[in-house]
Amino acid sequence: MSADNRHWLLRELPYVAMLVLAVGGIVLTGFRGPATYSYWIALAPVYGLACVLSGWRPGDGGAEHLRLVVTQVLHWLAFLAAMWLMFMPQVRGVENDNATSLSLLILLALGTFVAGVHARAWRICVVGVFLAVAVPVVAWIQDSAMLLLVGTLMVVVVGGLFWWLWRRETARA
Repeated sequence: MSADNRHWLLRELPYVAMLVLAVGGIVLTGFRGPATYSYWIALAPVYGLACVLSGWRPGDGGAEHLRLVVTQVLHWLAFLAAMWLMFMPQVRGVENDNATSLSLLILLALGTFVAGVHARAWRICVVGVFLAVAVPVVAWIQDSAMLLLVGTLMVVVVGGLFWWLWRRETARA
């Protein structure tokens, strides 16, 4: 791997990590439900730090850096408050785990895109767009999981039945 490729990979790694962490949160929320609250709470500061680092420009003055940090802190605190609302018992009683994971993904997509706008970091905006595009894909996978499971079980049962009949025929012959 050339030095240019390594430099590119290191530069893009934080954005790929943001996507992977978001998908991890969706998977955890789908399987563990309210137990994933800590994961999402920990994810917001990580995203906030990535936004600050992406928006930090060496040529900017101290006032611009302070504006960036304050904007991102307030932005991600608002995101944490919205997550807190989603995990309240009154809301959890209305939404199932799949709906919660999709709602959190939508919230994260919007929050990430807007944070990228505030930080003037186009790569963060792109992460937000990818997260938004992932919402219908994740919804389809969650919706089709039972169909895929039943289809697989039917193939296994029919295949097992044919195998049993084939073994029975070969044993008679």
